[in-house]
Amino acid sequence: MAKIEIYTKVTCPFCHRAKALLNTKEVTFQELPIDGDAAKREEMINRSGRTTVPQIFIDGQHIGGCDDLYALDARGGLDPLLG
Repeated sequence: MAKIEIYTKVTCPFCHRAKALLNTKEVTFQELPIDGDAAKREEMINRSGRTTVPQIFIDGQHIGGCDDLYALDARGGLDPLLG
């Protein structure tokens, strides 16, 4: 089973969409909320090079944001990563 990490904010609609897609795949993921957590936000930026949420990692590989996740799924690349 893949280790999935997703940096999120409570009010982010893209975060909700990304989590919804992962839920349809029936996989477990670790949600890393950055709301009011400067250290966690800095960690996300250092890992991804991006300042927006969500930022998604599968087995340590940076997938990107919500649109990247959906695009990966559309071209058949997500399921193999999920195991």
